[in-house]
Amino acid sequence: MKILFLTDNFPPEGNAPANRTFEHCMEWKRKGATITVITCAPNFPKGKVFDGYKNKLYQTEMMEGIKVIRVWSYISANQGTFKRTLDYLSFCIMSFFASLFVKTDIIIATSPQFFTAISGYFAALFKRKPWIMEVRDLWPESIKAVNAISQSRVIDFLEKVEMFLYRKANKVIVVTDAFKRNISKRGIDPQKIEVVKNGVVLDKYKAQEKNLDILKTLKLDGKFILGYLGTHGMAHKLDFILNCAAKVEDPDIHFLFIGAGAMKEELVQLKESLNLKNVTMLPPIPKKEVVDYISIIDVALVPLKKSDTFKTVIPSKIFENAAMRKPIFLGVEGESKEIIEHYNAGLCFDPENQEDFLIQLTRLKNNQAEFANYIKGCSVLAKDFSRKKLAHNMFGIIATIIPEVSKLKKQELI
Repeated sequence: MKILFLTDNFPPEGNAPANRTFEHCMEWKRKGATITVITCAPNFPKGKVFDGYKNKLYQTEMMEGIKVIRVWSYISANQGTFKRTLDYLSFCIMSFFASLFVKTDIIIATSPQFFTAISGYFAALFKRKPWIMEVRDLWPESIKAVNAISQSRVIDFLEKVEMFLYRKANKVIVVTDAFKRNISKRGIDPQKIEVVKNGVVLDKYKAQEKNLDILKTLKLDGKFILGYLGTHGMAHKLDFILNCAAKVEDPDIHFLFIGAGAMKEELVQLKESLNLKNVTMLPPIPKKEVVDYISIIDVALVPLKKSDTFKTVIPSKIFENAAMRKPIFLGVEGESKEIIEHYNAGLCFDPENQEDFLIQLTRLKNNQAEFANYIKGCSVLAKDFSRKKLAHNMFGIIATIIPEVSKLKKQELI
């Protein structure tokens, strides 16, 4: 089986979309598939090309047996609607042309943003191959939720494009049950929509002792650390967390933020204006060091802006932190909250509710018996969301829509 995957995020970028795609592709390769990925020069989240790479018209590399084609795109930091749109459109066009020269049995295009899915649709059309639209976020609904675009006509147009892509895809693979309900309610056959949730590579994220060198360097020895590692974007509402930190009176509680994003500068300024001594903010760290930094935290902080849209999402950092036995302090309603409560893997607070945040934080720190049970719940949660198992599920879905593979499977059953 030859699989062509279109994505604008891929390692060495270390964000959730890049990790999901790479980890799935590695599992598919182990099952005998030939994988080609078309992506751009690594630049997320700062909009600066990583050392060792150039933003060239066309370049290739082999990454652990996966052929990676990197095409030129207009690179911009995750700031400003116009520049980001140019970024998306340029990758859409360049990835489409690159796809014409790749032999494949099937095309997968991942969204958001769905300009990549547009590329996947046209590639499938010209190559006469089936294609899958992977939906990791409901776009443009999510950009409405953070008021990134206010013009209703633009939103209406994007939603029409969204529905067109759903109709044209051979399969739509979503990451939550809520996404499936949302899309099917809008007229897409639910039989066409499959759910493959996010998960974690258990061999990579393992519980370990705290890294004492990092603790000493950051001068956080003896602190009860709430850690947030990830994108500092409009959706994550980290300004709310900083304002809550200003109200925390317990000197042992400390907040650690690691990452970059559209809101990073504003958040740094807010920290300084509030004169927060119980907050440490660091730039992004190399991917290989992520596990060491997770090791030093006591609790994983997972907040999002209060919105009905975000009731449908499941942040991937839940699974990575759970695998390392770090209880989750969740500020997200809906399906994410159901998971945390079902597994008893942490505590939830009402998004953007400062009083509830402070009450639940005190409970989280001071009730040692409950805390020990949260650690056990994290262990069970992580096992149930093994990336290997989920990748195998998705591979089975892919196989069902490739005519040649489907015929072989039927012959095996006869």
